[in-house]
Amino acid sequence: MKPVCLVLGAGAGIGGTVATKFAAEGYHACLCRRSDQAGLDQMVKKIEEEGGTASGHLINAIEENVLEQLIISIEKDHGPIEVLIYNLGAQSGMKLLQETSIKEFEWAWRIADLGLFRVAKTLMPLMEQRGSGTLLVTSATAAMRGNKNQHSHATAMGGRRMLCQTLNAEFASKGIHVAHIVVDGMVDAPDTLGKMLGEEVFQQLRESRGMEHDGLILPEKIAETYFHLAQQHRSAWTHEVDIRAFSDSAWWND
Repeated sequence: MKPVCLVLGAGAGIGGTVATKFAAEGYHACLCRRSDQAGLDQMVKKIEEEGGTASGHLINAIEENVLEQLIISIEKDHGPIEVLIYNLGAQSGMKLLQETSIKEFEWAWRIADLGLFRVAKTLMPLMEQRGSGTLLVTSATAAMRGNKNQHSHATAMGGRRMLCQTLNAEFASKGIHVAHIVVDGMVDAPDTLGKMLGEEVFQQLRESRGMEHDGLILPEKIAETYFHLAQQHRSAWTHEVDIRAFSDSAWWND
């Protein structure tokens, strides 16, 4: 039986690319996303055509018991989850305080923090019984600093970072590796940056800063970092890492 990698937030960017990487390295990849069944099916098909194994699930992570039942069913149908990638984004746009509704503020918290908490409540006891496991959590610059137009996102990501720290404090000694991954820059991803900017502006940005210029972070290279983290020896675990393009200033220098 293959080891299982569960990716929550498997869009056509970081999540889907990470799932593809783990499948190529011998894992059964379970890809989960909120919408676009056709896109999900295409990702699974591509993995299988390249010799890997994968399964796809459309889920609404906010709904009660969805995450919990997903983990239980995957453990039953595919085997123990050795690696879980929590890649659910909580960005709702750049908005000042009076433009930020209570609904979207709460939504960001539910996706970024409560969802991760629910996943941990369900999966950590199983990993603890086995004495091993890896939880890799995608985060953002907003986890490290709060800008005036990111009340919702910065609060959500800051909470996500602290939850990673508390989980690590409780479970590292029990053999479970928790890593908080700060993606400090723009990612060459149509499902996130592309939708935020619009197709035309996104393509212009790719031509001016991405592609051969290497000024946009490539999902394939991010996936290499995720896989490396999952393979680290426990004597030298990384618990937080920043990823950014060579041409960008670090968040603490901006």
